[in-house]
Amino acid sequence: MSSSLVVCEVDESLKAKLKKFRFRKETNNAAILMKIDMEKQLVILEEEYEDISLDELRDELPERQPRFIVYSYKYVHDDGRVSYPLCFIFSSPMGCKPLQQMMYAGSKTRLVQAAELTKVFETRNADDLTEEWLKNQLGLFG
Repeated sequence: MSSSLVVCEVDESLKAKLKKFRFRKETNNAAILMKIDMEKQLVILEEEYEDISLDELRDELPERQPRFIVYSYKYVHDDGRVSYPLCFIFSSPMGCKPLQQMMYAGSKTRLVQAAELTKVFETRNADDLTEEWLKNQLGLFG
């Protein structure tokens, strides 16, 4: 087995979906869940969710497999303003297969570039995926 890092391409239809998602007009929390097709070495859409909390999303994640998530988060500021930060979350739980972990880690940057996102976070424990964790990541606490 070669030790070179495998970087997967991003599926063209997924790129289009991510672009559309960035400019969505809905005002609810929403997510795009993505996985790697190991045979095709391609990042593909696994599932789309509308009106989903991080708690609900956490329940959708496989226990021992990495996933990429793009999450549109409705945040109401103390002064009443509302913003919708778009977050890229790389969930890479403990216990993943090393090859799978390497493929996801190696493909993360390409996917972030394809999605044109700047708020990029990573978690090794799906239990961390809470609204409080996200607010901390986004620097929304004082």
